[in-house]
Amino acid sequence: MFEGWYYKIVDPAGERPMAMIPGVFLGEDRHAFIQVLDGHAAVSHYHRFDLEAFTVAPERFDVRIGPNRFSPASMHLDLEAVGDAPLSRVRGEVCFDPWVPWPVTLTRPGAMGPYAFAPFMQCYHGILGLDHGLQGQLEVDGAQTVYDGGRGYVEKDWGKGFPEAYTWVQSNHFGRPGVCVTASVATIPWLTGAFRGFLAGFLLDGTLHQFTTYNGSAIDSLDITDTHLHLVIHNPTHRLVIEAEKGGGALLHAPYDQVMLERVAETMTSTVSVRLKETASGALRFEGVGRHACLELVGPLAKIVGE
Repeated sequence: MFEGWYYKIVDPAGERPMAMIPGVFLGEDRHAFIQVLDGHAAVSHYHRFDLEAFTVAPERFDVRIGPNRFSPASMHLDLEAVGDAPLSRVRGEVCFDPWVPWPVTLTRPGAMGPYAFAPFMQCYHGILGLDHGLQGQLEVDGAQTVYDGGRGYVEKDWGKGFPEAYTWVQSNHFGRPGVCVTASVATIPWLTGAFRGFLAGFLLDGTLHQFTTYNGSAIDSLDITDTHLHLVIHNPTHRLVIEAEKGGGALLHAPYDQVMLERVAETMTSTVSVRLKETASGALRFEGVGRHACLELVGPLAKIVGE
Protein backbone atom coordinates (compact mmCIF):
# COMPACT_ATOMS: atom_id res chain seq x y z
CA MET A 1 0.00 0.00 0.00
CA PHE A 2 1.10 3.56 -0.63
CA GLU A 3 -0.10 7.14 -0.42
CA GLY A 4 1.55 10.14 -2.01
CA TRP A 5 0.92 13.79 -2.83
CA TYR A 6 2.20 15.73 -5.82
CA TYR A 7 2.95 19.44 -5.27
CA LYS A 8 3.91 21.30 -8.46
CA ILE A 9 5.27 24.85 -8.15
CA VAL A 10 6.42 27.19 -10.93
CA ASP A 11 8.04 30.57 -10.30
CA PRO A 12 6.77 33.61 -12.29
CA ALA A 13 9.73 33.56 -14.68
CA GLY A 14 9.48 29.82 -15.18
CA GLU A 15 13.16 29.40 -14.40
CA ARG A 16 12.77 26.62 -11.82
CA PRO A 17 9.58 24.57 -12.09
CA MET A 18 9.69 21.92 -9.40
CA ALA A 19 7.63 19.06 -7.98
CA MET A 20 7.72 17.87 -4.38
CA ILE A 21 6.24 14.41 -3.78
CA PRO A 22 5.88 13.38 -0.14
CA GLY A 23 4.52 9.95 0.62
CA VAL A 24 4.57 6.69 2.53
CA PHE A 25 5.13 3.14 1.23
CA LEU A 26 3.98 0.06 3.14
CA GLY A 27 5.30 -2.70 0.90
CA GLU A 28 8.24 -5.02 1.52
CA ASP A 29 10.51 -2.05 2.22
CA ARG A 30 8.36 0.13 4.47
CA HIS A 31 9.43 3.76 4.59
CA ALA A 32 8.43 7.38 4.05
CA PHE A 33 9.87 9.54 1.30
CA ILE A 34 10.03 12.95 -0.34
CA GLN A 35 10.91 13.03 -4.02
CA VAL A 36 12.19 16.28 -5.50
CA LEU A 37 12.04 16.95 -9.25
CA ASP A 38 13.73 19.92 -10.92
CA GLY A 39 11.92 20.42 -14.22
CA HIS A 40 14.47 22.50 -16.11
CA ALA A 41 17.54 20.60 -14.96
CA ALA A 42 15.69 17.30 -15.57
CA VAL A 43 17.06 15.74 -12.38
CA SER A 44 15.39 14.17 -9.36
CA HIS A 45 16.36 13.05 -5.87
CA TYR A 46 14.67 10.47 -3.62
CA HIS A 47 14.89 11.42 0.06
CA ARG A 48 14.17 8.36 2.18
CA PHE A 49 12.95 8.43 5.81
CA ASP A 50 12.17 5.85 8.46
CA LEU A 51 8.47 5.08 8.65
CA GLU A 52 8.35 6.59 12.15
CA ALA A 53 9.17 10.00 10.64
CA PHE A 54 5.79 10.06 8.89
CA THR A 55 2.84 11.52 10.80
CA VAL A 56 -0.55 12.79 9.65
CA ALA A 57 -3.17 14.81 11.53
CA PRO A 58 -6.28 12.70 12.31
CA GLU A 59 -8.95 15.16 11.15
CA ARG A 60 -7.29 17.44 8.60
CA PHE A 61 -4.75 17.34 5.78
CA ASP A 62 -1.47 17.97 7.60
CA VAL A 63 1.40 15.63 6.66
CA ARG A 64 4.80 15.72 8.35
CA ILE A 65 7.90 13.78 7.36
CA GLY A 66 10.70 14.60 9.74
CA PRO A 67 11.07 18.42 9.81
CA ASN A 68 9.11 18.77 6.55
CA ARG A 69 5.43 19.71 6.53
CA PHE A 70 2.74 19.69 3.82
CA SER A 71 -0.77 21.15 4.08
CA PRO A 72 -3.31 23.05 1.95
CA ALA A 73 -1.84 26.32 3.23
CA SER A 74 1.87 25.74 2.64
CA MET A 75 4.78 23.39 2.42
CA HIS A 76 7.87 23.73 4.59
CA LEU A 77 11.01 21.93 3.44
CA ASP A 78 14.20 21.11 5.31
CA LEU A 79 15.90 18.37 3.32
CA GLU A 80 19.56 17.45 3.49
CA ALA A 81 21.05 14.23 2.16
CA VAL A 82 24.55 12.86 2.50
CA GLY A 83 26.84 13.79 -0.39
CA ASP A 84 26.63 16.37 -3.15
CA ALA A 85 24.00 14.91 -5.44
CA PRO A 86 21.66 17.41 -7.16
CA LEU A 87 18.61 18.39 -5.08
CA SER A 88 20.14 16.93 -1.94
CA ARG A 89 19.70 20.17 0.00
CA VAL A 90 16.32 21.92 -0.14
CA ARG A 91 15.16 24.49 2.41
CA GLY A 92 12.38 27.06 2.52
CA GLU A 93 8.64 27.58 2.62
CA VAL A 94 6.06 28.17 -0.10
CA CYS A 95 2.53 29.30 0.82
CA PHE A 96 -0.59 28.77 -1.31
CA ASP A 97 -3.65 30.76 -2.16
CA PRO A 98 -6.89 28.76 -1.69
CA TRP A 99 -6.96 25.61 -3.79
CA VAL A 100 -9.55 24.94 -6.51
CA PRO A 101 -10.27 21.20 -6.13
CA TRP A 102 -12.15 18.78 -8.33
CA PRO A 103 -15.73 19.08 -6.99
CA VAL A 104 -16.74 16.62 -4.28
CA THR A 105 -20.35 15.44 -3.83
CA LEU A 106 -21.98 12.59 -1.95
CA THR A 107 -22.37 10.49 -5.11
CA ARG A 108 -19.16 11.58 -6.80
CA PRO A 109 -16.47 12.10 -4.15
CA GLY A 110 -13.89 13.80 -6.35
CA ALA A 111 -12.19 12.87 -9.60
CA MET A 112 -12.73 9.12 -9.19
CA GLY A 113 -16.50 9.50 -9.12
CA PRO A 114 -18.33 6.26 -8.18
CA TYR A 115 -15.09 4.27 -8.61
CA ALA A 116 -13.95 5.80 -5.33
CA PHE A 117 -16.40 3.44 -3.61
CA ALA A 118 -14.87 0.29 -5.19
CA PRO A 119 -12.75 -1.37 -2.47
CA PHE A 120 -10.55 -3.33 -4.89
CA MET A 121 -9.16 -0.59 -7.14
CA GLN A 122 -5.44 -0.79 -7.86
CA CYS A 123 -4.93 2.97 -7.63
CA TYR A 124 -7.11 5.86 -6.47
CA HIS A 125 -6.60 9.43 -7.66
CA GLY A 126 -7.54 12.83 -6.27
CA ILE A 127 -7.13 16.33 -7.72
CA LEU A 128 -6.77 18.75 -4.82
CA GLY A 129 -5.68 22.03 -6.38
CA LEU A 130 -6.11 22.78 -10.09
CA ASP A 131 -4.64 26.27 -10.03
CA HIS A 132 -3.53 28.60 -7.23
CA GLY A 133 -1.09 31.41 -6.53
CA LEU A 134 2.18 31.01 -4.64
CA GLN A 135 4.25 33.05 -2.18
CA GLY A 136 7.60 32.12 -0.69
CA GLN A 137 11.03 30.93 -1.64
CA LEU A 138 13.23 27.86 -1.72
CA GLU A 139 16.98 27.45 -1.47
CA VAL A 140 18.06 24.43 -3.53
CA ASP A 141 21.72 23.40 -3.39
CA GLY A 142 22.65 26.97 -2.46
CA ALA A 143 20.61 28.69 -5.19
CA GLN A 144 17.53 30.65 -4.14
CA THR A 145 14.30 30.93 -6.15
CA VAL A 146 11.42 33.26 -5.27
CA TYR A 147 7.96 31.86 -6.03
CA ASP A 148 5.93 35.00 -5.25
CA GLY A 149 3.31 35.33 -7.99
CA GLY A 150 3.91 31.84 -9.36
CA ARG A 151 1.32 29.13 -9.93
CA GLY A 152 0.78 25.76 -8.25
CA TYR A 153 -1.04 22.46 -8.76
CA VAL A 154 -1.65 19.57 -6.31
CA GLU A 155 -2.94 16.01 -6.68
CA LYS A 156 -2.64 12.71 -4.83
CA ASP A 157 -2.59 8.94 -5.42
CA TRP A 158 -3.10 6.03 -3.06
CA GLY A 159 -3.75 2.30 -3.22
CA LYS A 160 -1.76 -0.81 -4.12
CA GLY A 161 0.35 0.39 -7.04
CA PHE A 162 0.50 2.41 -10.24
CA PRO A 163 -1.16 1.19 -13.46
CA GLU A 164 0.87 -1.00 -15.80
CA ALA A 165 0.42 1.50 -18.63
CA TYR A 166 -0.76 5.10 -18.52
CA THR A 167 -0.28 8.62 -19.83
CA TRP A 168 -0.76 11.84 -17.87
CA VAL A 169 -0.49 15.48 -18.92
CA GLN A 170 -1.06 18.69 -16.92
CA SER A 171 -0.53 22.43 -17.28
CA ASN A 172 -1.93 25.54 -15.65
CA HIS A 173 0.22 28.06 -17.53
CA PHE A 174 -1.97 29.37 -20.35
CA GLY A 175 -1.11 33.05 -20.00
CA ARG A 176 -3.66 33.88 -17.32
CA PRO A 177 -4.71 32.46 -13.94
CA GLY A 178 -7.67 30.13 -13.61
CA VAL A 179 -6.99 27.92 -16.64
CA CYS A 180 -5.81 24.34 -16.13
CA VAL A 181 -5.86 21.06 -18.03
CA THR A 182 -5.21 17.66 -16.51
CA ALA A 183 -5.81 14.37 -18.30
CA SER A 184 -4.87 10.72 -17.87
CA VAL A 185 -5.62 7.44 -19.63
CA ALA A 186 -4.67 4.12 -18.03
CA THR A 187 -5.18 0.37 -17.95
CA ILE A 188 -7.43 -0.35 -14.96
CA PRO A 189 -7.43 -3.90 -13.51
CA TRP A 190 -10.97 -5.11 -12.85
CA LEU A 191 -12.74 -8.22 -11.57
CA THR A 192 -12.73 -9.99 -14.94
CA GLY A 193 -9.64 -8.45 -16.55
CA ALA A 194 -8.92 -4.81 -17.31
CA PHE A 195 -10.42 -1.80 -19.06
CA ARG A 196 -9.24 1.55 -20.36
CA GLY A 197 -10.08 4.25 -17.87
CA PHE A 198 -9.76 7.97 -18.53
CA LEU A 199 -10.06 11.17 -16.58
CA ALA A 200 -9.73 14.71 -17.91
CA GLY A 201 -10.64 18.10 -16.52
CA PHE A 202 -10.35 21.55 -18.09
CA LEU A 203 -10.79 24.52 -15.77
CA LEU A 204 -11.96 27.68 -17.56
CA ASP A 205 -13.54 30.82 -16.11
CA GLY A 206 -14.49 29.08 -12.87
CA THR A 207 -16.07 26.05 -14.56
CA LEU A 208 -14.46 22.62 -14.56
CA HIS A 209 -15.37 20.73 -17.74
CA GLN A 210 -15.23 17.04 -16.83
CA PHE A 211 -14.52 14.14 -19.20
CA THR A 212 -14.49 10.80 -17.37
CA THR A 213 -15.21 7.12 -17.80
CA TYR A 214 -18.33 7.44 -15.65
CA ASN A 215 -20.08 10.64 -16.89
CA GLY A 216 -21.08 9.82 -20.47
CA SER A 217 -17.77 10.84 -22.04
CA ALA A 218 -15.83 8.92 -24.69
CA ILE A 219 -12.40 8.99 -26.29
CA ASP A 220 -12.65 9.83 -29.99
CA SER A 221 -8.97 9.29 -30.76
CA LEU A 222 -5.73 8.60 -28.91
CA ASP A 223 -2.29 8.55 -30.51
CA ILE A 224 1.00 8.31 -28.64
CA THR A 225 4.60 8.28 -29.87
CA ASP A 226 7.90 8.61 -28.00
CA THR A 227 7.60 12.41 -28.16
CA HIS A 228 3.94 13.24 -28.76
CA LEU A 229 0.48 12.78 -27.25
CA HIS A 230 -2.75 13.40 -29.16
CA LEU A 231 -6.05 12.95 -27.32
CA VAL A 232 -9.56 13.86 -28.45
CA ILE A 233 -12.34 13.31 -25.94
CA HIS A 234 -15.95 14.45 -25.64
CA ASN A 235 -18.75 14.61 -23.10
CA PRO A 236 -22.43 15.39 -23.82
CA THR A 237 -21.77 19.14 -24.11
CA HIS A 238 -18.13 19.71 -25.11
CA ARG A 239 -15.21 18.30 -27.10
CA LEU A 240 -11.64 18.60 -25.83
CA VAL A 241 -8.55 18.26 -28.02
CA ILE A 242 -5.16 17.87 -26.30
CA GLU A 243 -1.79 17.76 -28.06
CA ALA A 244 1.41 17.56 -26.02
CA GLU A 245 5.06 17.61 -27.06
CA LYS A 246 7.54 15.92 -24.75
CA GLY A 247 10.42 17.82 -23.17
CA GLY A 248 13.42 16.60 -21.20
CA GLY A 249 12.67 14.65 -18.04
CA ALA A 250 13.94 12.61 -15.13
CA LEU A 251 13.05 9.29 -13.54
CA LEU A 252 10.80 9.14 -10.50
CA HIS A 253 10.14 6.25 -8.11
CA ALA A 254 6.68 4.70 -8.14
CA PRO A 255 5.04 1.69 -6.40
CA TYR A 256 5.04 -1.54 -8.44
CA ASP A 257 4.73 -5.12 -7.16
CA GLN A 258 5.40 -4.30 -3.51
CA VAL A 259 8.54 -2.26 -4.24
CA MET A 260 9.32 1.33 -5.17
CA LEU A 261 10.90 1.29 -8.64
CA GLU A 262 12.71 4.13 -10.39
CA ARG A 263 10.57 3.72 -13.47
CA VAL A 264 8.40 6.77 -14.23
CA ALA A 265 9.96 9.30 -16.62
CA GLU A 266 8.40 12.72 -16.14
CA THR A 267 9.02 15.98 -17.94
CA MET A 268 8.00 19.38 -16.59
CA THR A 269 9.08 21.29 -19.71
CA SER A 270 6.55 20.01 -22.23
CA THR A 271 4.04 22.15 -24.09
CA VAL A 272 0.37 21.27 -24.45
CA SER A 273 -2.13 22.80 -26.86
CA VAL A 274 -5.81 22.70 -25.90
CA ARG A 275 -9.00 23.35 -27.86
CA LEU A 276 -12.44 23.26 -26.26
CA LYS A 277 -15.54 23.33 -28.48
CA GLU A 278 -19.24 23.03 -27.84
CA THR A 279 -20.47 19.65 -29.09
CA ALA A 280 -23.76 20.81 -30.59
CA SER A 281 -22.77 24.06 -32.29
CA GLY A 282 -19.06 23.53 -32.79
CA ALA A 283 -18.39 26.95 -31.26
CA LEU A 284 -14.83 27.40 -30.06
CA ARG A 285 -14.75 28.14 -26.34
CA PHE A 286 -10.98 28.13 -25.84
CA GLU A 287 -7.75 27.64 -27.75
CA GLY A 288 -4.32 28.07 -26.26
CA VAL A 289 -0.92 26.59 -25.47
CA GLY A 290 0.15 25.66 -21.95
CA ARG A 291 3.78 25.92 -20.86
CA HIS A 292 5.64 24.11 -18.07
CA ALA A 293 3.47 21.09 -18.82
CA CYS A 294 4.02 17.81 -17.00
CA LEU A 295 3.92 14.71 -19.20
CA GLU A 296 4.31 11.02 -18.35
CA LEU A 297 4.17 8.15 -20.87
CA VAL A 298 4.58 4.92 -18.94
CA GLY A 299 4.54 1.21 -19.78
CA PRO A 300 3.27 -0.67 -22.86
CA LEU A 301 1.10 2.17 -24.15
CA ALA A 302 -0.28 0.03 -26.98
CA LYS A 303 -2.56 -1.45 -24.32
CA ILE A 304 -4.43 1.85 -23.97
CA VAL A 305 -4.06 3.14 -27.54
CA GLY A 306 -5.48 -0.02 -29.07
CA GLU A 307 -8.67 -0.14 -27.01
